Amino acid sequence: MSSALLTQGGIYFLFAYLASLILVGVAGKIASKNDSMGDFYLAGGGFGVGILFLTMYATQYSGNSLIGFAGSTYRGGWFFLVAVTFMIAIVAGYMIYAPRLYVLAKKHNFITIGDYIDYRYKHNLLTYLVIAIGIFALANYMLTNLKAIGYIVEMVTGGYLGFAQSIILMAIIMVIYETLGGMRSVAWTDAIQGVLLFIGVLIIFVVIWHHYGTVEEATQILQTLRSDFYENPTGMQQIKWLSVLLLIFFGISVYPQAIQRIYSAKNEQTLKRSFQLMIIMPFLTTLPLIVIAIIGAAHFPDLDKTQSEQIILLMLSNIVDIAGMQYVITLFVAAAVAAIMSTVDSAMLAIASLFTQDIYHRNRPQASNKELAYVGKLFSWLMMAFMVYLAISLPSTIWWLIQIKLEILVQIAPAIMLGVWFKNITPQTILAGLFVGLIFTLTFLLSALENKIFGFHAGVIGLGLNFMTVFVLHKSSPAR
Repeated sequence: MSSALLTQGGIYFLFAYLASLILVGVAGKIASKNDSMGDFYLAGGGFGVGILFLTMYATQYSGNSLIGFAGSTYRGGWFFLVAVTFMIAIVAGYMIYAPRLYVLAKKHNFITIGDYIDYRYKHNLLTYLVIAIGIFALANYMLTNLKAIGYIVEMVTGGYLGFAQSIILMAIIMVIYETLGGMRSVAWTDAIQGVLLFIGVLIIFVVIWHHYGTVEEATQILQTLRSDFYENPTGMQQIKWLSVLLLIFFGISVYPQAIQRIYSAKNEQTLKRSFQLMIIMPFLTTLPLIVIAIIGAAHFPDLDKTQSEQIILLMLSNIVDIAGMQYVITLFVAAAVAAIMSTVDSAMLAIASLFTQDIYHRNRPQASNKELAYVGKLFSWLMMAFMVYLAISLPSTIWWLIQIKLEILVQIAPAIMLGVWFKNITPQTILAGLFVGLIFTLTFLLSALENKIFGFHAGVIGLGLNFMTVFVLHKSSPAR
């Protein structure tokens, strides 16, 4: 067994925290009002500002927030401050369609994104295609985060729990509390995890600032050791980040689990207030992580790509002998694990609802609420088992496939965003645009062709063609 980052007490605390989440699942089960789909998958649509904001926050800021942002800043330099804009862009994407979609959802009792597409367009092929894309994106989301949680827990426990064991343990905990209480349990655990993430980031920021010095001091060091760190981005780099911004704006904001949270708001005012709170969180979460990475780059200047992903853990472990640091490290690990779990459980719940409501119930309309609840829970267990198997067994060489999920997912944005604003857009028009976008994107992603065109991701170009197709067909169609 290699040296563990956590002490034995820290490992016990982590396990105790994880076990306590099952109790949250029990509480969610007790609070359930009935066996209806709306109660299980939307918690009855009664979330107030506090729970709604925290579950959206915990879901949006995955393990990538604590690990990926810092690593990207370390490698790419100061320009990765643009990540703050990325996270704001997600909320801006919500604001385009969420308030209008919410009104429709309450009026027509939507459970999933498929319910809206079916209501708005009444076109089976379009509905099933959107559902399939949503499930594909969510499954990829689960895979990447399950793999990440395996690596993190194995590393911080020094091999006390192996990679596969870590994934299996976390998966069992998540599927237990999700199937016990549905959206209530998921949202309540998200609230706990969101608070843990927020407090963890701020405490770690203060600790590192105190022990390693300020950004100004780090800048002076970097100007000598890594003069390229503060270089202005090239034109091609700026295009690349614009492309990423567009992927995030049109992709992450239409994730099915995000749409379910929109449906779960108590009222429209609650939804808008939650978005207002979400706008400030990049400055309180993303920005501190980027600042930490800048300070880290000055003190650990020669890390490779793999090591740079662990820059925060490296900085904390380097001052582990300071009184109280083990508590800070334990908090960081718990926050990282919590962030990943809140992402996985939300994706799992969304996939189960898509299957149960949009596939099973659509083909078996006479099914009772009790039957639907049973099918949804059974599917969650089977789906999680399959995802765990893939996360453990798939070779790293195929993980490029996982990175394309946003390039595929963005293609459903016109159907959602345009649909709530333009009542006379036909399903044939939206379907044609979706096909054009998908075919173009997949042609590049699944071939030997370059993945980027003039610096833009193939999915962004495909989305542009998607919107253009919708526009041209809509303008050329007879007036309705």
